[in-house]
Amino acid sequence: MTIKEIQEEIIDEFSLFDDWMERYEYLIELGKSLPLINNENKLDENLIKGCQSKVWLYSDFQNDIIKFTADSDAILTKGMVALLLRVYSNQHPKDIMDSDTEFLNEIGLKEHLSPTRANGLVSMIKKIKLYALGYQSKVTQ
Repeated sequence: MTIKEIQEEIIDEFSLFDDWMERYEYLIELGKSLPLINNENKLDENLIKGCQSKVWLYSDFQNDIIKFTADSDAILTKGMVALLLRVYSNQHPKDIMDSDTEFLNEIGLKEHLSPTRANGLVSMIKKIKLYALGYQSKVTQ
């Protein structure tokens, strides 16, 4: 699936919920299904700066595809990173760099987060895009 198709699927899923308590519960459930980072990759260098909670993000690049794994010490944050990995893992670096995050506004996530959590979400997206930029430069060399 393309990034846009996955984003549309997420928008459709979130539209099924009547209120934000149900959406938070759904995010928590997504966090429980997160493909966890191996303990040996839970290093300081894989911590995302700017997050209130601890969030580790690790990437692997094979066959022009980036695969991400992650973990967090906070259950809601784990759901947020799971949502991002659903969109961006198993994608080409250029597709990640060219994508937008408008789907997060469409599901209302950014407006329902505390300022510190919203900053953490932005930091996660920046880190994912930085990985994509780094891998894309390897592809074009």
